[in-house]
Amino acid sequence: MGSATWAPRAASKACAAVAPALTRAAPAGASVARAGAGHDAVARETALVLLLQMKRSARLWGALRLVVGRFALRRVPGLAFFKVLGSGHEGGFGLRPSADRLGLFALFADEAAADRFVAASPVMQAWAAHARECAWLKLACCSARGAWAGRALVVRGEPPADGPIAVLTRASIRPRSAFAFWRLSPAAEHALIDTPGCRLATGLGEAPLLRQATFSVWRDAASVEAYARHGPHLAAARAAYQHGWFAESLFARFVVLDQGGRWKGRDLG
Repeated sequence: MGSATWAPRAASKACAAVAPALTRAAPAGASVARAGAGHDAVARETALVLLLQMKRSARLWGALRLVVGRFALRRVPGLAFFKVLGSGHEGGFGLRPSADRLGLFALFADEAAADRFVAASPVMQAWAAHARECAWLKLACCSARGAWAGRALVVRGEPPADGPIAVLTRASIRPRSAFAFWRLSPAAEHALIDTPGCRLATGLGEAPLLRQATFSVWRDAASVEAYARHGPHLAAARAAYQHGWFAESLFARFVVLDQGGRWKGRDLG
């Protein structure tokens, strides 16, 4: 998966310690306004997704990050928003939770703050030291609709004409709609994994059953559209919209600025 190179390649060291083989807010449904003139500081907002599989001996430590991890993250310079996330079994999308996989979605004030977190943050170093696999992706939002806990994303530019694109979907599912959601969701998620052009896909979540997310990386925008506009995903999306399954949702796409580490046996660096 191609990506731009960036100066602090020491950033890979935090994940490299895990395995020698490593190469180094708006109302729900509202459109997020693009950053323009007069919004320079906001326009530099940079997202980071961190994916981890904990060592067997560190599973309890990892599980505790879901409870206490936010306290250390609140002290990270330049970190404006974050969510510590669990995952489905083996990083998948089902109801069975994973005992050893975690994720982090974070928004930084700018790329430099994100770079410093990956390269030298004690939080990042501690997470990586407890992990069997650790992968990170630095992202710039290119389209977004909705919000996460009332927090909207800032769109920094246009979707790329070619090259990799990352997609994040998340939703707070209304309790009365949970059964209907989970009845249609598995077919859509399995179709995602089997879709040509999907290079990485993992299920994430804030809470079992009701606060769910999916993160994926694609060869290009055309591959994303081929999945989103056809088959089980389209049926599930239409049903969610028509029946008001979500109390809040976010659908966002990102340019992949850089990446590193390993996920499910694959080097991303």
